Amino acid sequence: MQERPRLITLENVSKEYDGVTVLSDINLYIRKNEFVTLLGPSGCGKTTTLRIIGGFEKATTGRVMFDGQDITDLPPYKRKVNTVFQKYALFPHLNVFENIAFGLNVAKRPKDEIRERVEKMLALVNLRQYGKRSVESLSGGQQQRIAIARALINEPEVLLLDEPLGALDLKLRQEMQLELKRMQQMLGITFIFVTHDQEEALTMSDIIVVMKDGNIQQIGTPKDVYDEPKSAFVANFIGQSNIVRGTMVQDELVNFCGADFPCVDKGFGKDTPVDVLIRPEDLQIVPPEQGRLTGIVRSVLFKGVHYEMIIDSGAMRFKVHSTVMQPEGSTVGLDVIPFNIHIMKPMPLEIEAEDKDAEEATA
Repeated sequence: MQERPRLITLENVSKEYDGVTVLSDINLYIRKNEFVTLLGPSGCGKTTTLRIIGGFEKATTGRVMFDGQDITDLPPYKRKVNTVFQKYALFPHLNVFENIAFGLNVAKRPKDEIRERVEKMLALVNLRQYGKRSVESLSGGQQQRIAIARALINEPEVLLLDEPLGALDLKLRQEMQLELKRMQQMLGITFIFVTHDQEEALTMSDIIVVMKDGNIQQIGTPKDVYDEPKSAFVANFIGQSNIVRGTMVQDELVNFCGADFPCVDKGFGKDTPVDVLIRPEDLQIVPPEQGRLTGIVRSVLFKGVHYEMIIDSGAMRFKVHSTVMQPEGSTVGLDVIPFNIHIMKPMPLEIEAEDKDAEEATA
């Protein structure tokens, strides 16, 4: 399959506010027709990156390229992008049709063209019969769709979305995740989406850019970022994880918690300290005599789809997800297949402590 051409490139982009660095030498490219999500905690630089792409902020250093052209100094209204913010900023004195048509009216497009394009947008966002309604009579989800339609009607090559689902309740947010992905696929344009919500990123994205402290931590498909995180920070931020210190005995063999486990990783060297990542759903509960490790079930929580259990092996308390509940206080065996063990370079202890504090603060 031929790779899509690059549309946007950030080259060595940094941004400072009053001497404080919020973006540090970012290098990133975004292809045509991709759904790219900038994901990370508050203050990581994701919104600043989006605003630099949109022209609302100017990089302190570096440049922004659009389809081979340098647009670093180009104002927002001259860029082939449009933006949807968390606050939709609809005009309360205009009805739905007039809100969507606003940009075309400013551009003095013919009335027949405006009507045709607005009706097309209303159909796209599944609000065909809502043209004459007041925007203040609409639900939050409907208002968001109007804001998206207003941004898309000018046919931008890129749509920037700055946490547009943040004000919606959980069910509506999940519905809109699917709607946004459907729209992006139908229109075939590039979406750049900012969020701190891992579920949104995993559900919608072609590519996820994980950010922390103004730096890019990892870029990859949702599957790659979830299955093969490059650091403990990414592993903890994308889903839940068990991370334990271990030793790479040799290629495809790691020791942790006093037991040897076959794995599929190579190239770390012999007897090398490593971090071992195992997702809670990948730990297998087996009879004690069959487990490479044994442990005591310390707590059990029912999560609807599965049970979440804390199993204490003595050397490590593992979080385990299983559809079969084990009674609290019982002794069980633990095992994991080689493919589900992920080996990473060990994280410095001071960074590990910071990430643990952050994880506990969001729990």
